[in-house]
Amino acid sequence: MPSTLRTVPLTTDGGAAWTVRAIDGPVPDRHSALLAAPVPATVPGEVHTDLLAAGVIPDPFDGDNEGKLFWIGRTSWSYRTVFDWEADEHAVQELVADGLDTAARITLNGTELGKTWNQHRSYRFAVTGLLVAERNELVIEFASPVATANQLREASGMWPHTNLHPYNAIRKMASNFGWDWGIDVATAGIWRPLRIESWSGVRIDSVRPLAGLDRDNGVLDTRLALAWADDATDDAAITVEVGGTTTEMTVAAGTAEAGVTSTIDAVDRWWPRGYGEQPLYDVQVSLQAGANEDAWQGRVGFRTITMDVAPDEHGGPFILSVNGKPVYVRGANWIPDDAFVTRLNRSTYEAGITDAIDANMNLLRVWGGGIYESDDFYDVCDELGVLVWQDFLFACAAYSEDEPLWSEVKAEAEQAVTRLSRHASLALWNGNNENIWGYVEWGWRVPLAGRSWGEGYYFDLLPGIVAELDPRTPYSAGSPFSYDRYIHPNDERNGTMHVWDVWNQVDYSTYRKYKPRFVSEFGFQGPPAWSTLTSVVHDEPLDPYGEQMLVHQKAHEGNLKLERGLGDHLPKWSSMDDWHWTTQLNQARAVAYGIEHFRSLFPLNTGAIVWQLNDNWPVVSWAAVDGNGIRKPLWFALRRVYADRLLTVQPCEDGLVVASHNDTDVAWSTELTVSRRSTRPGGEVFASEQFILEVPARSNALNEFPESITTPTDATSEYIEVRAADGTTAYWYFVEDTALQLTANPCTAEVTATPNGYTVTVTATALTKDLALFPDRLDPTARVDTCLITLNPGDTHTFHVTNTTTAPTTITITITKPVLRTANDLIT
Repeated sequence: MPSTLRTVPLTTDGGAAWTVRAIDGPVPDRHSALLAAPVPATVPGEVHTDLLAAGVIPDPFDGDNEGKLFWIGRTSWSYRTVFDWEADEHAVQELVADGLDTAARITLNGTELGKTWNQHRSYRFAVTGLLVAERNELVIEFASPVATANQLREASGMWPHTNLHPYNAIRKMASNFGWDWGIDVATAGIWRPLRIESWSGVRIDSVRPLAGLDRDNGVLDTRLALAWADDATDDAAITVEVGGTTTEMTVAAGTAEAGVTSTIDAVDRWWPRGYGEQPLYDVQVSLQAGANEDAWQGRVGFRTITMDVAPDEHGGPFILSVNGKPVYVRGANWIPDDAFVTRLNRSTYEAGITDAIDANMNLLRVWGGGIYESDDFYDVCDELGVLVWQDFLFACAAYSEDEPLWSEVKAEAEQAVTRLSRHASLALWNGNNENIWGYVEWGWRVPLAGRSWGEGYYFDLLPGIVAELDPRTPYSAGSPFSYDRYIHPNDERNGTMHVWDVWNQVDYSTYRKYKPRFVSEFGFQGPPAWSTLTSVVHDEPLDPYGEQMLVHQKAHEGNLKLERGLGDHLPKWSSMDDWHWTTQLNQARAVAYGIEHFRSLFPLNTGAIVWQLNDNWPVVSWAAVDGNGIRKPLWFALRRVYADRLLTVQPCEDGLVVASHNDTDVAWSTELTVSRRSTRPGGEVFASEQFILEVPARSNALNEFPESITTPTDATSEYIEVRAADGTTAYWYFVEDTALQLTANPCTAEVTATPNGYTVTVTATALTKDLALFPDRLDPTARVDTCLITLNPGDTHTFHVTNTTTAPTTITITITKPVLRTANDLIT
């Protein structure tokens, strides 16, 4: 059924011409013309991207431009468009703003429609009787976000927060004010679509189609919110079509909410990747009242999701189950994928989520300092089987529970739950990031002096909204959380845990001291790809402590922690090239070390969510994929340790064991060869044993080594290799690399051109540790398929490089250090 509702887009792609100019603020003299003469603007968009497109400012990501452009976030801005209006017969006209960032005053033809204070919600403004045939003037004035946040803090008092700006005083993307990985570009603008809707009688205000299961049948509980014109008298007929089933009902004029329940026989269940398929069903909702019609369409997947935190003999677990089957979570935290989020689209989301899938992940956690992502993000997760852990937008701060903030939080949460609840991938609503932990341990109680700090949101308001609007999806008060108000929120024995003493204070070997039930944040820093780094850092000479380099290192004492984090694992670098390779390698090893340990604890441990998958600009950070989309060595390490089947060597009280985690529905049976070998050229095998590995489906096995394998003659020149017949491998070194005898120049390389790039075939003449190829050093567009490969003498490995701009003849003479690297380079 087509809709009789008339929609007139006021976006740039809909034909509206917008401009933006500065109203007031610290506009530099060289840009003073912005106070009088506007520049073209794009809607949806942001003032930074508009000024960049107009050539007014340089790239905010480049060099030290961040600080030079602080004035933009401290300036107020006015967006303006003029449009004609063709009158119609409809009774109601409304201006609909899907997203305004953030403190805005909206006027139409000189009449103020209203003010907004929340980036995370949409607004409707009545414009009936205000439109004219020609040259309607719509102006949206945005107050300086930095000044607004400071003013709100001064008016309401100071609530503790991390970082520079009081982001907790305003409902705006927290990381937009800068984070320990994020650029400070406090934006303003019309960041989501804007339109005029003209209608009569009744329209669909929202639809929540909640898909569940009753044994083998699907049950769709479709909840509608209806908006009625003042003069509406006709009853409304509602029709829901799904899976070949049509269900109808009629409601009286003025009915605000309605529910339609549909039963679909023998539906195919939706599963996360690795557990089954992802069938999605089209849902068509139609509404008719007299001559007025409206319609909605979307897709759902039929599944159940539960969260088990009931106490057991070890404390309290954290288990997510889909369709009654527990899921071992292999995930990553997701931040906004660009500091300027209006540049994101379905294609960019597909690329980012594909990074997760290719790394064998099954869950992404949308972190609470970002945004409720666009529908594209959740649609792609639905289609590809990636579970979504969705934070409500509170992070690392105390929050006032006074008005008007309480009402704003309520409105945004209701809208977010209503919009996202239909998605099959949505696995968990989470109240906040680290705020409960912060109240307990971060010294907030003295400055709060008894005032509320957000507890009412996490334990009352938000769970109530979820229970009412999305009862099929579990709710967690926070992360980390122990699911008991009388237990420390970051207790390893209960619920979810964040592990941040590693990186901040202690060596990454500390991971093995923990036995966490579930780790929802942990990570280790490393620099982005060389081409990404040097595209924005231009220090001469290039140095970790160079002026521009430090602009792109946001973590407190970040470079000192990179150095301290080497511990005894790797030597300190002697050149900038070695700094880059050493710290990237150490990042990959540290995170892999933790995940291997966590998986060896299964079923005590039920998952890990690494911090973080992605970056929002070129920066030294915890990300596995850098701001230019290049997969760092960490990403390749994650692909290995998040594999469906993982072999790893772990120390236990009685010695070394082979820990084998089989996270598939099929038993793992393979022959293992365990060997103790020499690191020297020739790779002599001192001892070798074989046995059959048997690991049931969704299980873990621990197998002891023979003593002949675990007792070296010379620990500095020997290592253990575990090789399965199916190609899975694991290694154990008796000493750290700084004490290990490794051969210099342990391999040779041969380059062959291919239709879309080239291959590099490497042959080892001695033990070659962590072989890596960095083709972006030759061409920033080049990408490689593998990394961190360990070879025994005589072994070969072929890298496949996708590259269309660098001639193979040029490449042939440049596949050497620093393009081709090994851990051997750093030791010998």
